[in-house]
Amino acid sequence: MAVVIIILSRCMNAADQLPKDIRGEAYTGAATCVKCHKDIEQSFTHNAHGLTSKPITEQQLIQVFAPDSNVFSYDGHQKVVIEKRAGGIFQVAYVDGKEVRAEKFDMVFGSGEKAYTYAYWKGKKLYELPLSSFSAIRNWAISPGFPKQTFYYDRPIGSRCLECHASYVDKKITQTSGVSTDEEMERGALIYGIDCERCHGPGRQHAVFHLENPEEKTAKFITIYKTLSRKQKMDACGVCHSGNALVAQKSVFGFQPGDNLDDFYAQDFAGFGGADPDVHGNQTEMLKGSNCYRKSKTMTCQSCHSTHENIKGNLKIYSQRCISCHQDSKHSEATLAKGSLSNNCIDCHMPKIPSKLITFQQAGKADLSAYLLRSHHIGIYPVNK
Repeated sequence: MAVVIIILSRCMNAADQLPKDIRGEAYTGAATCVKCHKDIEQSFTHNAHGLTSKPITEQQLIQVFAPDSNVFSYDGHQKVVIEKRAGGIFQVAYVDGKEVRAEKFDMVFGSGEKAYTYAYWKGKKLYELPLSSFSAIRNWAISPGFPKQTFYYDRPIGSRCLECHASYVDKKITQTSGVSTDEEMERGALIYGIDCERCHGPGRQHAVFHLENPEEKTAKFITIYKTLSRKQKMDACGVCHSGNALVAQKSVFGFQPGDNLDDFYAQDFAGFGGADPDVHGNQTEMLKGSNCYRKSKTMTCQSCHSTHENIKGNLKIYSQRCISCHQDSKHSEATLAKGSLSNNCIDCHMPKIPSKLITFQQAGKADLSAYLLRSHHIGIYPVNK
């Protein structure tokens, strides 16, 4: 009995020393995970998942944009200017030289590989700013889906958006009529980016056990992906990467690895999907349509990706993973003439394709610019001449 009391006392002390988490008593937060996983933390903080949302800092904006790239003109009368003022950096709208609206950069979405989209808080509501920055042009353009004739500051960002760009936000939904609701979100209860427990499940019990038993090297009380079935692995990624033709039945903040994604999403057959899914956000569905996936019994997203890595844009490493399964593949003379295949399978078999859902408008240009994204439908595409 005395031994049991001592053990329980040690566990209670370890648990008491761990930080609280807004998601509940079963969670502990990424700061606890770092205690034992510093090497993973160093890589993951620079990974697209870790960077998919974060609070904005002035230094980040100054580093990204040149001083002379701070004006976007809609026409001869209207413009939005990026200005540093007391309290932060703002997107300021002018009509004929008169200021009509100014909102502060509060939050950024995206890792910057393709683009950054920005948002501001107004009370307990989050709104998208009219200008986004795009890596392809290294400049400002109108945020996707916004009107090109004039600036627009009133597009709300709800918790559904944050379900794939954050790890949690505390929200309150009020029924305003028989058919409509109003949502408020707590800025201080927002967990930015995709954190450890979003993918591995609640980790408090895991952390307590291993802090109290450092000699135990087999992970306990946490989800390890190698123990999941193929569908469970695909579902875990599909929470945020299964496309735009789905309707959420309940918040996927509640999804834990091992859950059935079909319990959270239903197919919206009126939207984009079916045989021709859009390249934006449809990575798992496009992969499932590939021969690489269909002819394999084991291939998953994790066959090529590790969310702990920071190797974005390194086509040579990804190509080596292709070759590990395709060492005997034959290529035509035209393909061989393009260069070393071992360094770049990706551009040929997973080309960048314009999204049907996302485009952006550059200043002074009549046509919309294409938003190119990497196709995850692995296939044999025509050789570009």
